[in-house]
Amino acid sequence: MDDKLREEIGLFRYGVISELVSSRLDPGELTQLINNKSEQRWHIPGTSRTRISSATIRRWLRLYENSNRKLSSLYPVRRCDRGLNRSIDEETVAVLIRLRKQKPTLPVNRLIEELSAKSLLPSGVRLSLTTAYRILKREAGKNSLSSSKTDRRRYEAEFPNDIWQSDVMHGPKVRVNGGMRKTYLIAFLDDHSRLIPHGEFFLSERLASWLSAFRQALCTRGLPRKLYVDNGAAFRSRHLERICASLGIALIHSAPYTPQGRGKIERLFRTVRSRFLQHLDSSLTLTEINRLFEQWLETDYQHKLHSVTAMTPFNRFAAHVEMVRAAPANLEDYFRKEVRRRVSKDRVVTIDGRLFEAPTQLIGERVRLLFNEQKPHQVEVFFKGHSYGLLIPVDLGVNCTVKRDKNSGERLQTDEQAWRQGQLPFTKKE
Repeated sequence: MDDKLREEIGLFRYGVISELVSSRLDPGELTQLINNKSEQRWHIPGTSRTRISSATIRRWLRLYENSNRKLSSLYPVRRCDRGLNRSIDEETVAVLIRLRKQKPTLPVNRLIEELSAKSLLPSGVRLSLTTAYRILKREAGKNSLSSSKTDRRRYEAEFPNDIWQSDVMHGPKVRVNGGMRKTYLIAFLDDHSRLIPHGEFFLSERLASWLSAFRQALCTRGLPRKLYVDNGAAFRSRHLERICASLGIALIHSAPYTPQGRGKIERLFRTVRSRFLQHLDSSLTLTEINRLFEQWLETDYQHKLHSVTAMTPFNRFAAHVEMVRAAPANLEDYFRKEVRRRVSKDRVVTIDGRLFEAPTQLIGERVRLLFNEQKPHQVEVFFKGHSYGLLIPVDLGVNCTVKRDKNSGERLQTDEQAWRQGQLPFTKKE
């Protein structure tokens, strides 16, 4: 390590502790500030690590104070054990603690196995069971007071469509093709009024089903300003992020393993189970259960006095209807799926096994394709932000009979009548 890098590291370390040495903090405030810094991600000079443990920050602070606040005390010391096995580094400690917070009930040996399976341990590092126990015990003692209680506060959006909450509830089984299949209720709730913009039972909780319900909710009640969802795989998709961004909707994910933030929609699901599902026939079809659910929403929920707001959800939503943004007329275009393809030398791009012809000027270029899964043959092609219109599905039979101009690539007129009548070109005419 050269002197320039050592100085750069020393300056970085001072930047981390500068707030601690320049302020008069009581022990509790100092501990809280150090813990906050240990949870941040940093661009640390000379390493790919991004975390700094609270113990390391305290060590830097102690070195700086004991040296009469000399910057050189924060320079890294040249090691004499280069190339030898060392103790567990700070990044490994941080990864282990983070995994423990995500899975607090998982045995320690399983935590170590999962770290190895996900390649989260640095190359050549072996984390023993004893070391892991020691790290976790030290962390548990440090957080025993602060982790027992969490600061949670009730909130309510100021106006309708300020915040929508959405989640999926496991529903009853319905008749499908002579058998029984499980359903999933996908619902949206307006945080201010408790109105349900849309709720529908599906046979799947995958993204396609959720987007179908989301599109219907937007058409019915306009655009929310924020959409609050959990950390499910469907809600982390790039497709959903692009839809929300293009519509001006902030997509917000709740913290992992904290369903309390979505308490209003969880309360709705309890109401659905107790006041709707308990009175259903066990042999309904999907169409029938959705028809009955729509009737229940209109008669027993949307226009019924809410115990918290002291208004019906519909009336509270309508009281500030001027705040509602209407969905755009071309809403379907915002839900189109995006893929990227390179146009082949014969002008062809492939989407899910379907062949399309692109304009000749796009040959060899990597293009952006937008299409609706309900209309897979209508594909719009974009290149460098400019639309080149809809692509033409490839007809291999027609292409076989068409000659092309070598200069422009345009089709020349040919006599295809014989082909369309089922005759070969060399068939003798009578």
